[in-house]
Amino acid sequence: MQKGYQPGERRPIAARNLKLSQSLARWLARQGASPNAISVTGMTCGILAGFVLAATSFASGNARWCWISGAVLIQLRLLANLLDGMVAIESQRASPLGELYNEIPDRLSDAATLIGLGYSTGGSSTLGYAAAAAAVLTAYVRAQGKVAGARQHFCGPMAKQQRMFVVTLIGVYCAVAPLAWQPVWGDETGWGIPAAGLALIVVGSVITAIRRLIRVADDLRHGAK
Repeated sequence: MQKGYQPGERRPIAARNLKLSQSLARWLARQGASPNAISVTGMTCGILAGFVLAATSFASGNARWCWISGAVLIQLRLLANLLDGMVAIESQRASPLGELYNEIPDRLSDAATLIGLGYSTGGSSTLGYAAAAAAVLTAYVRAQGKVAGARQHFCGPMAKQQRMFVVTLIGVYCAVAPLAWQPVWGDETGWGIPAAGLALIVVGSVITAIRRLIRVADDLRHGAK
């Protein structure tokens, strides 16, 4: 760990306390795995998830495989997000640079995945871009609060885990459900379940940003503890 550096507040993730997660983090640390490389791997999975989700709109014969591949890639991205910090602490390699690797890939992953869902079958590119912007807004409020001297607030209802849960659920559902169970509003190229999910993410993310902003303001008004 870099001399004089103390890791900041970490996103509360229940899976971090699982023995399997801890064992995997220790194994990766013993293998000399770079926490920053794990972060970049997670970003790669997030970007690829966006590509395969978008591919459902033109790879009609393989659309179901694209949907399930997107869901799997999202979960691999979240696994990398879980392990990078654990490996950094386990291997005593936590550093300020690591925080940059932790934040920037996350924003790129969110944007790529949500925009990709916007271009998917039944999606809406407008809602995809709106969801990406709203997701960045929630992170911006949290990060700006930290800069101003407040605690980092990871509250929802549409924090990163919840956003990716919604997209994963859409991917799995569209992969396995019969077409008759996948409604489309409008003509054949109208909005479907992906567009509805993106609308939910936009509304939930705006609420999340407002909740975090209120908590940050309260910290700064009364002094963060």
